[in-house]
Amino acid sequence: MREASIARKTTETEIDVRIRLDGEGRYSVSTGVGFLDHMLEQLARHGLVDLDLAAKGDLHIDAHHTTEDTGIAVGQAVSAALGDRKGIRRYGHAYVPMDEALVRVALDLSNRPYLIWHVDLPAQKLGTMDTELFREWFQAFAQHAGATLHVECLYGTNTHHIVEACFKALARALRIAAEIDPRRSDAVPSTKGSL
Repeated sequence: MREASIARKTTETEIDVRIRLDGEGRYSVSTGVGFLDHMLEQLARHGLVDLDLAAKGDLHIDAHHTTEDTGIAVGQAVSAALGDRKGIRRYGHAYVPMDEALVRVALDLSNRPYLIWHVDLPAQKLGTMDTELFREWFQAFAQHAGATLHVECLYGTNTHHIVEACFKALARALRIAAEIDPRRSDAVPSTKGSL
């Protein structure tokens, strides 16, 4: 089974993550930030990964540390579960519409982290959460998952729809890229021989 557990503790946050890449989309998520919980549940459900995540953070300040550190921990768990990345398809992409919004995500599980973020969010807050924090989550995830990640909102006007489509598109692209390729299950998908 391709799974991993990560425990991350700092003076700002304490996060425990367990992920199973070849899961059924089951989740148990608690960060103290309702909208972030909702997005992580989408990641699990639409990526068909099983995700258990419990986070306690300094929410009396704001949601920044909890959001960023959750991205770090989930990224680390994905990377650990991928192991040497032998047999994976490596590349994945998805277009996800949500009502008036359309988001495209393309990713490469190359172990060369990079984020391109072309997402304009009309509202500054969703519930109590600052919407600028979503870029921080994706940046932290890409860095620690070892993923080159391109996220682009092609169009949309509702911030909730745009952000949710971003997470669903990431989930679908990750599902494809992390899948074992039955034609090359014994090989690392690189001419270098390693990722």
